[in-house]
Amino acid sequence: MITKIGVLTSGGDAPGMNAAIRGVTRYAIQKGLAVEGIVRGYEGLLSHETMPLNRRDVGEIIHRGGTMLRTARCLEFLETDTQKKALDYLHKLEIDALVVIGGDGSMRGAQALSRLGMPTVTIPGTIDNDMMGTQYTVGFDTSVNTVLESVNKIRDTAFSHDRVAVIEVMGRHAGFIALHAGMASGAEAVLVPEHPVDLQSLCEHLAESHRMKKMSSIVVVAEGAAKGSDVVDYIRNHTYLEPNLTVLGYVQRGGSPSAYDAIIAGMFSQKAVDSLVAGTYNCVIGLINNLVVATPYTEAENLRFPIDENMYQLVHWLGR
Repeated sequence: MITKIGVLTSGGDAPGMNAAIRGVTRYAIQKGLAVEGIVRGYEGLLSHETMPLNRRDVGEIIHRGGTMLRTARCLEFLETDTQKKALDYLHKLEIDALVVIGGDGSMRGAQALSRLGMPTVTIPGTIDNDMMGTQYTVGFDTSVNTVLESVNKIRDTAFSHDRVAVIEVMGRHAGFIALHAGMASGAEAVLVPEHPVDLQSLCEHLAESHRMKKMSSIVVVAEGAAKGSDVVDYIRNHTYLEPNLTVLGYVQRGGSPSAYDAIIAGMFSQKAVDSLVAGTYNCVIGLINNLVVATPYTEAENLRFPIDENMYQLVHWLGR
């Protein structure tokens, strides 16, 4: 029987993590459970940084970006001996189950603890939207809207100066941010890791658009597809067009969560706690076909959701 749970955030921060911490804490208390917050993710389990959480401790955080529990990347946690030390500390705190909020790496840490006997559930929190077992991760919608706001401002300058604006966004292994922001902003082209980058074809595409009297263009590049600086150099050396580069960087991770991210964080939190109370452990909480579900880690490994190929084609058709 579970009477006390731990909660931590790990890996890269994402808008909505605080909403998830709030949701887990308050819903767990509603269910009669005690809650312990672990500071700085798995690193906090090794340095023994924790604090009990009550309803007031998580007040006034739903609208804040980042994570009140802080976060860190802990390479030591890849080692079994380190995982056992963390497990011993969880037992010392009399924590019966752990809720992990983070991305793929964070989930692997949760899986490791589950193999050692600690019940865990993972709430997907990453702006990249690329986790197994779910079609949506907390933070993605906010990030896309942050990129969209920036692209719209950059387009004003590109139009005024008849330029090609190349905008590099996050997405090391997946092009969800680039694709969705490109679609929403009316970009002329998007470059994503899922498709081979053909800069010659890109130049031909841009040149054709300009022959059709389009005097400025937007190209959104996922960092895992190509370096924005390389794209700019190629366009400059192979066309008459004038490209410039904006790398959006960490601005994509910050800011208040969108309404959608705050709502989804709350729903994921409820499912996480309900799953633990019901005895459903060692799973990832996710959104699949608009249903919030808990999928065992072993099954989630076979549930990968790719980018929308129709949207990828549509961006380029509409961008001419």
